[in-house]
Amino acid sequence: MPGSKEIRTKIKSVQNTRKITKAMEMVAASKMRKAQDRMRMARPYAEKIRNVASHISHANPEYRHPFLVARDSVKRVGIIVITTDKGLCGGLNTNILRMALNQIKAWEAEGEEIEVCTIGNKGLGFMQRLGAKIESQVTGLGDQPQMEKLIGAVKVMLDGYTTDRFDRLMIFYTKFINTMKQEPVMEQLLPLSGDALGAPEGSWDYIYEPDAKLVLDQVLTRYVESLIYQAVAENMASEQSARMVAMKAASDNAGNVIDELTLIYNKSRQASITKELSEIVGGAAAV
Repeated sequence: MPGSKEIRTKIKSVQNTRKITKAMEMVAASKMRKAQDRMRMARPYAEKIRNVASHISHANPEYRHPFLVARDSVKRVGIIVITTDKGLCGGLNTNILRMALNQIKAWEAEGEEIEVCTIGNKGLGFMQRLGAKIESQVTGLGDQPQMEKLIGAVKVMLDGYTTDRFDRLMIFYTKFINTMKQEPVMEQLLPLSGDALGAPEGSWDYIYEPDAKLVLDQVLTRYVESLIYQAVAENMASEQSARMVAMKAASDNAGNVIDELTLIYNKSRQASITKELSEIVGGAAAV
């Protein structure tokens, strides 16, 4: 059995760790509420522009945008992987990266080439270790998603689809369900599918001014950018929720360890006292 001094040192160390995890839990809880508010505020715009894109996809203008045209065969795939910049958020990054890895292996088995855009430091490090072909990357987003930081990396992937560098664009991110549940998802960004857009009510069309090409280029690009922004917002809300839960679990485990060490310390101290009493009684009896 370890000595009393070693046990006291261990208890002190675990207590210090619990202070850190408790503080991180409280910080994550505060950031989680703000992240959820930002995520919900972004939804009305995303829904409105989705309706516009849905109408455009079912209309018949004189110009057919490349984002709406499905390719006959898929030989190259572009993927956008959204992860966090920091760790200590449970299995959040592990789950989404495992899904991406399994899908990449499946595509490669079918002879398809993969090009990657990473958003988040954890995803960048993983793809670099994997040896993937990284076309663009964004790190250091902070606690609030900013389209100015995302736009460059996103444009590289959109231009890659437009110039036929790849035939399909997918996105991987963690969807926020509730505080206790976050779900890794894979969605197709391009070509824009009818299932994702939905069908408009009735049959009608827009009047395009100055012309259909200019308007569609702007609207559909903004639509895809809004999807990516919403995915980043969902991922950030999931990150703070997962971190809060992970830090709470760590704090609870630290409390259990402290209780166990305290019990061991008391037993050790009691054994030492009993031994000293026995020696005293034995010495007195010998005299």
